[in-house]
Amino acid sequence: MKIKTFLKTIKNNHMTAQELLKTEVAIGFVKDVFARELSAQLHLSKVSSPIAVLDGTGINDDLNGVERPVGFPIKALDERRAVVVHSLAKWKRVRLQELGIEAGKGLLTDMRALRPDEEYSPIHSIYVDQWDWEKHITPKQRTSEFLKATVERIYEALKTTETRVTAEYPEITPVLPGKITFLHAEDLLKQYPALTPKEREHEAVKQYGAVFLMGIGGELSHGEPHDGRAPDYDDWSTETESGYYGLNGDILLWHPVLQTAFEVSSMGIRVDKHALVRQLALRGCEDRQELSFHARLLKDELPQSIGGGIGQSRVCMFMLRKGHIGEVQVSIWSDSVRAELAEAGIGLL
Repeated sequence: MKIKTFLKTIKNNHMTAQELLKTEVAIGFVKDVFARELSAQLHLSKVSSPIAVLDGTGINDDLNGVERPVGFPIKALDERRAVVVHSLAKWKRVRLQELGIEAGKGLLTDMRALRPDEEYSPIHSIYVDQWDWEKHITPKQRTSEFLKATVERIYEALKTTETRVTAEYPEITPVLPGKITFLHAEDLLKQYPALTPKEREHEAVKQYGAVFLMGIGGELSHGEPHDGRAPDYDDWSTETESGYYGLNGDILLWHPVLQTAFEVSSMGIRVDKHALVRQLALRGCEDRQELSFHARLLKDELPQSIGGGIGQSRVCMFMLRKGHIGEVQVSIWSDSVRAELAEAGIGLL
């Protein structure tokens, strides 16, 4: 949804400084509650994480493969180049091994990133803040059933957070359904063949309220993926028990203010060495096998894992029923956007 379209859907209310401060307090409440609930559900330990990594190691994520990282030279390292992270999907897997985290347990970190190629909208800015988590699993747990069970635990953390928020702020009404619905991208394509991927998501989430959409990144029956995924973290090419492909997906919720499908998490079972080789070949980037991360994975030096990112600002937007991401995070906006939102009574942090 573009900003001008969004402005047509909201009421004009003046946002006072006192109300902005109340929002800041509520943001802290949401983040504290959800982080505790997520850690308890998935058995995660809080760890520190980097804002930047050295370029050329293969550690930084490629997202859809076209986004440019923010980079800079480091004087103390003979001008060697570093890049601000896009996310920490591969870094977390290395950290699992370095910390000796046993199967069944994992790590959680506050990830901060810059994505300068992001297109502005009510739900996108160039600043990204998310809970990045990664959990050590066994090879036998590389199944869609284990993936679904993990999603259900995350959804329980979301439901508990909503319950706590609505108790603390009675003006907010709970909307999450009792259970999350599991669908594959191929199912949506068959049901809505004439719609775009985002339009399919809209229709499905409008019907069910909460959906985990599986199989993001691999080609569907019409020869195109539902959405892009890098080839070297999520496994989007392994055939599952149902005959579909992909051990990953997105958690989508129905946003009651924006009245649309609202993604709060991208996650999945990570590639093993077989899926890595296959997906690098499918994307024509076999040369990445020589990078440090990829070489270690191909030598079985890294643990099998499941992980993902859960948007902190996205969760706060949903829980506090905010219609613009600038209401729950500090970012960079143009003067024209600031003016439009101010006229509509939306206070940017």
